Amino acid sequence: MNIMIKEEIKSLISKIVPPGTDFVVEIPEEKIYGDYATNVALILAKKQGKNPVLVAEDIKSKITHLSARQESDLFERIEVKNGFINFFLKPEFLQKQVKEILKQDKNFGGQKIGKGKTVIVDYSSPNIAKPMHVGHLRSTIIGQAIYNIYKFFGYKVIGDNHLGDWGTQFGIMIAACKKYKTSLKNITISAMLDIYVRFNKEMELQPELREIARQEFKKLEDGDRENRKIWKILKEKSLKEFERFYKILGVKFELVLGESFYENKLQEIIKDALNKGVAIKNPDNSIVIPLEKFNLTDCLILKSDGATLYETRDLATIKYRVKKYNPGIILYVVGNEQTLHFQQLFQSAELLNYISKDKLRHIKFGLVLDENHKKLATREGRTINAEELINKIIELAEAIIRDKNPKLSEKERKQAAQIIGVGALKYNDLSQNRQTDIIFDWKKMLSFEGNSGPYLQYSYVRLRSILRKAGASKSFKPEFLKEKEELVIIKELIKFPEMIQESAEKFQINMLANYLYNLAGLINAFYEKYSVLKSEKEVKLARLALIKAATIVLRNGLNLLGINILEKM
Repeated sequence: MNIMIKEEIKSLISKIVPPGTDFVVEIPEEKIYGDYATNVALILAKKQGKNPVLVAEDIKSKITHLSARQESDLFERIEVKNGFINFFLKPEFLQKQVKEILKQDKNFGGQKIGKGKTVIVDYSSPNIAKPMHVGHLRSTIIGQAIYNIYKFFGYKVIGDNHLGDWGTQFGIMIAACKKYKTSLKNITISAMLDIYVRFNKEMELQPELREIARQEFKKLEDGDRENRKIWKILKEKSLKEFERFYKILGVKFELVLGESFYENKLQEIIKDALNKGVAIKNPDNSIVIPLEKFNLTDCLILKSDGATLYETRDLATIKYRVKKYNPGIILYVVGNEQTLHFQQLFQSAELLNYISKDKLRHIKFGLVLDENHKKLATREGRTINAEELINKIIELAEAIIRDKNPKLSEKERKQAAQIIGVGALKYNDLSQNRQTDIIFDWKKMLSFEGNSGPYLQYSYVRLRSILRKAGASKSFKPEFLKEKEELVIIKELIKFPEMIQESAEKFQINMLANYLYNLAGLINAFYEKYSVLKSEKEVKLARLALIKAATIVLRNGLNLLGINILEKM
């Protein structure tokens, strides 16, 4: 709706000003400057050497005349202030928008701008044989929200969980399994990590073990049957544990290929890079793609011992994705610390003519810190893994629910605890700028007041409770929504489609999260000030329609964030 209004204003202006005039239409921060404002008069005045106020008054007059001729019911008035043209929407127009929101329901906010276009979102990407850490959790939460938004816009979205299931660490794992005669039948990721850490410590004292691990990986690469069997079991057991984690988070992927999938494509990449003159061979037989002229360190794609690298596999991945899916853009949701890697990767992919680097985006994010702004860790000092963190937030949520509503059955309590706990975890992440480090303040995350997931979920529940008490009603007269607060809420509701689009374009999901928080605050303040159920019939029906429209936006917005809702709490 907001986008439609902006386009309407742009259309009117374009019929009046010279073709090719570059201007913007935006929502002013101060409400006294209207619902929308444009700088078109300032742009034209500068070009023409005229007084911007006079230019603005002339444009205002022409727009007013044109709107009247077209019988537009959009603007109550148009004003000029400091050379800006400010537009105020008619209450009658706003009132009608509530019906439009109710009509569109689950589709409200969605668009078809992505029809016929493909987006690949590379996210989560844990390492096989190791527990997921909080970095993987951030990647999963942010990546899924981006996935959801692009899906809502009609894009064909391919979520790819690009597993770390290849490389020298598997030589270590296989060597360790053989050395310790590890039973693989019921092995867990935690046990895998234990033997990996144990073998690494022994390597420090016995350097010859490093060569044994290297040889074991070489055998794996060469297709050794025993090593392939060990590797396959470790991968299958890991995936099974990961799946439990993803189920709790409500995450699914179209692709779970991993680095190993591209194993037989790596020599082709190296050969291609050399044949195109993009890569050079060094005296030690290593092969690099020189990137000095781009102010980057060279991209190593083959070690001197003939081993391939992460960079080689990532180039093979890009080539495969482009050939198979022809994506308009590929998004990599990976931490800040991998910035250099992706700069090298994107530049190398463009040099190889696989894809323009403009179609590759690194959606970077910061670290996870505790309440003391230190790296989140256990008392033993090790990095806390993602499953521990999820279990803790669900436990804390269950304790709060037990205290607030002791009458709930154990089944209902546990279900609510998972929805509220996971929602709190996701919202805490998504409501903050992804590029900054985020703080895990457990009390704040689970608070039913302030900017938190539980606050939004509870706001939705309260609104739904009002609607249930009132009973079903499909008819209302929008003209009875005339209080200032009611019109302000409608203005906020119609911003929803644009807020989603802006969040997608900037890959800043916190814009959407904080919009929902602001909306919840407005609607909560409204029904605490004004009676709904005890109002006169026509007013009551109109306010119920407004509340229902708010529940639609809250539900749709929270779903895009990957946050589930409850009907009762």
